Amino acid sequence: MSAHYAFGPQEDDVIIKHRLLTRTTTTRGEPPLKKLQKKFTSFATEIEKDADNTSDCERLYKAFLQEINTFELPLLKGKAVVDANIKEKESFNELQVEIERQILQAQTDIEDLKKQLEQSKIERQHKEECEAIRKLISSQPPRSETERLIADLEKEIADLEAEDIACLRTLELRKKQFALLLHVVEELQISIEDEQKSIADELRAITEEQKMSIEESGGASDAMAVD
Repeated sequence: MSAHYAFGPQEDDVIIKHRLLTRTTTTRGEPPLKKLQKKFTSFATEIEKDADNTSDCERLYKAFLQEINTFELPLLKGKAVVDANIKEKESFNELQVEIERQILQAQTDIEDLKKQLEQSKIERQHKEECEAIRKLISSQPPRSETERLIADLEKEIADLEAEDIACLRTLELRKKQFALLLHVVEELQISIEDEQKSIADELRAITEEQKMSIEESGGASDAMAVD
């Protein structure tokens, strides 16, 4: 819900300016400047009279002086307030300049701290990496032991290579021996086949001779029977 005011901002400015000029603190009562003007007018009017009115003039004069003092006192107070406000404003301006300088300095310090923080992060990362490498190195065996292991491995490799060469030579020899064995077996098989063939031929020849002998024996028997 919006608030409602009796006067707008522009009217407030006019009223405040008028009150400062007339030294009026409220909207009621007669302005001090107008009262002073009336005192002065009454005093000047009384002086201009031709009658014997010295006492009245003196009375109005004192009243006018009293009104001047009454009017001057707020002016002096206002001047003191204005001077104090001016000094306070100057102090405030100086303070504002100092605060702005401190803000700029703080921003510069923050940027420097950010750079230092980034640099610290990088350095910390490098230290962690170095520490990890150091731990990895420390977990490995000594160099002398590593060299001994390498020498043992090289000797084992050389032995394996020599054994491999020996196996290859043995394999080649076995191949040659097996080829020779196959050749001998083949010749032996041919020889056996030839012997078997020769024996079969001999048996066949013997059988033929026996047949011929039997036939000859049978013919002779027949001839003797005829005789």
